[in-house]
Amino acid sequence: MMLKVILYAYTQSVFSGRKIEKMLNDSIRMMWLSQNQKPSYKTINQFRVNPKVDALLESLFIQFYSQCVKQNLIDDKAIFIDGTKIEANANRYTFVWKKSIQNHESKMNEDSKALYHELVTNKIIPEIKEDHDNELTKEEIDLIGSHLDKEIEDLNQHINNEKCTKTRKQIRLKRTKIKKYKKQINDYFERKYRYEFQKSILKDRNSYSKTDYDATFMRMKEDHMKNGQLKPGYNLQIATNSQFVLSYNVYQNPTDTRTMIPFLNSIQETYGHLPEYIVADAGYGSESNYKAIIDDFNRTPLITYGMFIKDKTKKYKSDIFNTQNWNYDEINDEFICPNNKRLGFKRYTYRHDKYGYKRDFKLYECDDCSECPLKNQCMNFNSKTNKKIMKNYNWEYFKSQINKKLSEPETKNIYSQRKIDVEPVFGFMKAILGFTRMSVLIMIYFFIADLPLILLALQLVPQPFFEDLVDSHISLIGV
Repeated sequence: MMLKVILYAYTQSVFSGRKIEKMLNDSIRMMWLSQNQKPSYKTINQFRVNPKVDALLESLFIQFYSQCVKQNLIDDKAIFIDGTKIEANANRYTFVWKKSIQNHESKMNEDSKALYHELVTNKIIPEIKEDHDNELTKEEIDLIGSHLDKEIEDLNQHINNEKCTKTRKQIRLKRTKIKKYKKQINDYFERKYRYEFQKSILKDRNSYSKTDYDATFMRMKEDHMKNGQLKPGYNLQIATNSQFVLSYNVYQNPTDTRTMIPFLNSIQETYGHLPEYIVADAGYGSESNYKAIIDDFNRTPLITYGMFIKDKTKKYKSDIFNTQNWNYDEINDEFICPNNKRLGFKRYTYRHDKYGYKRDFKLYECDDCSECPLKNQCMNFNSKTNKKIMKNYNWEYFKSQINKKLSEPETKNIYSQRKIDVEPVFGFMKAILGFTRMSVLIMIYFFIADLPLILLALQLVPQPFFEDLVDSHISLIGV
């Protein structure tokens, strides 16, 4: 009963527990679905975040998929993957930035080391570090504070025992100075603890929200001010076929590229297999994703890359200074530039991207570009080196495979279905149901509460150019 009530409320763009409770009292349809039972908003909200409901909804998605296959409503040969940003239920200007933490922590480490050296030099505290170049740890800062407390206590006792007014005044001045040091040390300790706590929340992210630690600040498509405003949100990934949502997941990464491999792993874990064709847009096109799909999952990627359209234009192909258009001497392993100079192979090299993925390159270099009349057009005007080319042949291989696959009639037709398969689902969710912002805090509650319910509700909404399957949607859900 609870599932029927919540699903119907979601189809009517009602996501609040209090508003669902109000519908149970006002709507005849809701009264019929609930059989005149009237659960409170607390019961509704507790039901949505109950871990048992998460298992129920996951099982429902698997049964839904099985029924779709049995009734030939979906083609099991391909899945279409795409992502969208969903705004978190968090305050908009509560950002914490990784770079800001790093800058403040670096300045604090320098100041705390300088203070430590001053205290040791003035013989206020004993030396507690052998290596003076390393930053002070939280424990060492706490130990410095303990030494200062002891020093203040000794001075207090000295003041109480001293009879000379002038001497007592001098001791008080010394105590005031040490109390100032103690205040600074306390501040460093609190900040050190705070920065470590913030970094433990961030992990490999660049930001988080103070009111929802899981949310990352991202650029949303709903940018009414046109100023690229960042809002706390999540990256929702779905896999569809025939506009049926077959799988879903939520990630904290703003970009789609890094979500592909974990998302495919979650689909394989849920259903036990993957379809032959993995279809997605250029946002997922990367060497690491192509390699994983082909080598690890043993599937065929139908995923374009960033330059897929541009490198087929006449302007791109006719640019003589574009190294992709240079002649290649396969026998001597050399590239020939527009001035007929040769760039020979020099060495193998590699680079790691910021996520740790290693890319292998071959470096080619011209012996002498100093007198070349085309140098200003071919290279940077102020360049003092010879022309170099770095070739990633793994990347070139994957690009050629994608171009080959997307030129074949069958796979080209499959890829052409992407825009009318997965993207309308997000349109229905945001424009028709009005779901653009989470109604619960914390990612895990969104994943087990809001998300599966809203995606199931999507199957019940009559869709403008998909009306022939509405009855099938309703019968499959079983409500």
